[in-house]
Amino acid sequence: MSNIKEEIQKRILVLDGAMGTMIQQYRFSEEDYRGEQFKDFHMSVKGNNDMLSITQPQAIKEIHRKYLEAGADIIETNTFSSTTIAMADYEMEDYVYELNYQSAKIAKEAADEFTAKNPEKPRFVAGSIGPTNKTASMSPKVNDPGFRAVTFNDLKEAYKQQTEALLDGGADLLLVETVFDTLNAKAALFAIEEVKEERNIDVPIMLSGTITDASGRTLSGQTAEAFLISVSHIPLLSIGFNCALGANQLTPHLEVLARKSNLPVSAHPNAGLPNAFGEYDETPAQMAAQIKTYLDKNLVRIIGGCCGTTPAHIKAIANLVAEYQKK
Repeated sequence: MSNIKEEIQKRILVLDGAMGTMIQQYRFSEEDYRGEQFKDFHMSVKGNNDMLSITQPQAIKEIHRKYLEAGADIIETNTFSSTTIAMADYEMEDYVYELNYQSAKIAKEAADEFTAKNPEKPRFVAGSIGPTNKTASMSPKVNDPGFRAVTFNDLKEAYKQQTEALLDGGADLLLVETVFDTLNAKAALFAIEEVKEERNIDVPIMLSGTITDASGRTLSGQTAEAFLISVSHIPLLSIGFNCALGANQLTPHLEVLARKSNLPVSAHPNAGLPNAFGEYDETPAQMAAQIKTYLDKNLVRIIGGCCGTTPAHIKAIANLVAEYQKK
């Protein structure tokens, strides 16, 4: 059984692309989202993409397969919002274990299928752990700056439940991603460390923040370097940035991480910036041309795509990486 820590030393690894972008192409109805298990559910669930791992598992597996065919070494589970905190919007907190377990199981089956075909290129499953829709560092109430919608402990408990289910389902590593508030991320990392200790296991952790605007800071106000320093007490497989910006805009922040850290750096940018309709226009060739800069400057060891990216984008990136590694 190949180890991702060994693989990342040998070569640049390719991460998959967007899940939501691919799900949109299926144009699922409310009934499709509900499936058999939730056909009498008491509220609308359309748009709850994570539950499709339970109600439309074939579609989710098909998306994973497309990314694996495109050349992805790591695929992410369909669990970005699978915490009790985020699932409260749909009143589906009771299904969180099943959501994570089934998502990891589907991804693992797809990854194992491709590893079996080509053992020289092992495929890995990253359990996707999103930031939740609440922030522990800031108040959502302008008139009450001391108010918090969630506590560190609430987050820790939610992340612990998610982590356990992802590992039970077969995730090889965990990806704490789209971090806009480092305190939320610390709750996730603390929960993972607790699970590792209780189970006496070692799980590789990827950590990926998000720079939210031109100032080069996360939503909770940290620069790239501050973000790096504040999580440096945790043993990580990689550190990086994803989402919010396109590949070009992300370059200076990745340069900071590459310069200041001994860890492998990861990046999965959006396919450019969204247009007036919230859609992403950057073609696979355009995105790959920008990512070539990352490779030329030796900035990253893991590279993939976020919002707006498709298997075609990942194929272009994988082809670029393959060419680069022949040099």
